[in-house]
This record gives sequence, C-alpha cells and structure tokens, in this order.
Amino acid sequence: MLKLKTCSKELFSKEHKMEKIFLGNTGIEISKVGFGVLTMGETQLNLAEDEGSELISYAITKGINLFDTAEYYNTYRYMAKAFKGKSDNLVISSKSMANTREWMMTAVDDARKALDRDIIEIFMLHEVRGLWELPFRRGALEALLDLREKGIIKAVGISTHHIEVCEEVSRMSEVDIVFPLINFRGLGIRKGDGFGTAEEMAAAIAKCAKAGKGVLGMKAFGGGNLTGSYKKALDYVYGLRGIDAMMIGFGKKHEVDDICTYLEGRMRSDYAPDVSKKRMHIDKGDCEGCGACVKRCTSKAISLNKETGQAEINHSLCLTCGYCAPVCPERAIIML
Repeated sequence: MLKLKTCSKELFSKEHKMEKIFLGNTGIEISKVGFGVLTMGETQLNLAEDEGSELISYAITKGINLFDTAEYYNTYRYMAKAFKGKSDNLVISSKSMANTREWMMTAVDDARKALDRDIIEIFMLHEVRGLWELPFRRGALEALLDLREKGIIKAVGISTHHIEVCEEVSRMSEVDIVFPLINFRGLGIRKGDGFGTAEEMAAAIAKCAKAGKGVLGMKAFGGGNLTGSYKKALDYVYGLRGIDAMMIGFGKKHEVDDICTYLEGRMRSDYAPDVSKKRMHIDKGDCEGCGACVKRCTSKAISLNKETGQAEINHSLCLTCGYCAPVCPERAIIML
C-alpha cells in the first residue's frame, strides 16, 4: 500500500528541489503544492493568456507538477499554452458540475481537446454540496468510473466544502480522491445547512486518509482572507493528518517563490506577505445574493445590485477588514 512518502525516482532535473509524494493509494506522483489556476481566470485576476501561461511555466521550473482547474473556470487556455512541449510528468486535476453521464463525458472530452492531452490524470465531481447531491449526480460519477476503467483518466475524485460529504468519501470504495476545503479559521466549511468547524473537517480528512484516499486540500488562506497569517495558515494544513497536497492560487511569481521557500523549510518564522494592495472581491460565479455580507458590513460598502441581485463592493468605502468573508455561505468573498 502506498503511503505519504517521498517518491524514489526523480521526476524533474536536479534544480527542482520540491519534494514529491504519492497521492493516497493512486500511484500518482505529485508535488506537495498544486497550482490552482482559478485565480488567474476571468472571475478573479483575469490575466492575459501570455501572462498566465508564463506564470504556470515558471511554477513548473520550481518543481510544481500538479495543476487544478475546472470546466467552468475557463482557464484551459493558460494551461495548454504553458504545457506545450513540457514533460509527461505533469498532473492535471479538473472538475465538472455535471449531474448526468452525458454532461460528464462531454466535460472530460472538452478538457482533453482544450489541453491537447489524451489523458487527464484526475477528474472530479465539482463542489458536491451535501449528501443529497451524491445520488442526484450518480450518472456523472458512473461516467468517471467508466473513463477510469478505459484509462482516459487515472483517478476519480470529489470536491466539497461539506464535512458530511468528505466523511462519506471515506466509505466510497470507488472514489480515489477527496478535495475538501480546510483552513485554520474554518472559513467556508459547511455542515448541513450551516457552518462547520476546522476541527470537524480535519477529522473527516483523517478518516479519508485512513481509508487510503488521496487528499488534496483547498482554501488554506480562506480565499486570501488569511494571507496575513501566511505561515500559520500553512503550518496548520500541512500539519494535519492525511493532507497530501494543498492547492493554492497564484497571481505573481513571488507568490510561487513564497510557497517554495516554505516547503523547503527556509521561511522565517515571522514572515508575513505585504497585503496592503489587496482588495476584497466578490466572485460572481459563487455569489447567490443572500445579503449576509451586506448586513455584516458596518462600513456600508456592500450592496446588492438591483439588476443581478448579487453583492458588489464600493471600494471607496471598504476598509478591507475582511469581516464579511466569514458570513458568506458560499465563500464567494475573497481577497485579491
């Protein structure tokens, strides 16, 4: 049985120092941090294609070989350009909100074409929002299982912000990987119709690891809201039992350098990145217009757009305090 351990063979040239591990029992070799490509996409930084692909290429030179994307992120173009002519040792993880077999088959086929790859190493059900969704999306899961059998994908996963779903994956023999939300403040963690805690999600992650699942964590910095506690945030997630790798979004080369410095054990204990130029941002793809952030903002900087019904921020009034982020049930409020 494969466990969390350093891979014996060298995946990259000697200049790449990042440790590689096996992802659960999948046999897939990955870096201990993955590049979350969502951050550079149109709903967040909206980087130019050349700028985004150059950043991905830079991450590869630093030893990062794991890249996370999704059908609705519209970020395949960055990856395709960066991956052209690169090593077969790269690992792509993508996801789809599909709830039918047909939709999922199309999602995987579209990813293969857009990325110009015969195999997508990891494909997941994207953001399963409760146990009730599992039977509702069974057709999509069955499609992934068939594609794994045919060798078109290597591993099947489920991404979620919900504790109950993470726990359930530990009991699902057909699923290889779980991709839960986890950070030391518990920002964005869900339980039932309400909020859950970091401790509860950590316990669910440990159950998955014990069952041999690969565990890829997300939102270590709570959508950027915990970036000021950079080392504390990383110490927490990498100190948890069962975490194989964390997916982190990057928008600048120095952010890639920072995580490499941390994983190489060279980061100062008092390190804190400069967040003075960052601003609160509402991801329109996640905002459901519930108004919780409007009620929480004492600066009256947030309102609901009369046409779209979604929250929007008046940055001339925003104090960047971040108090709005914890009350958002969809973790749509991030700091960029």
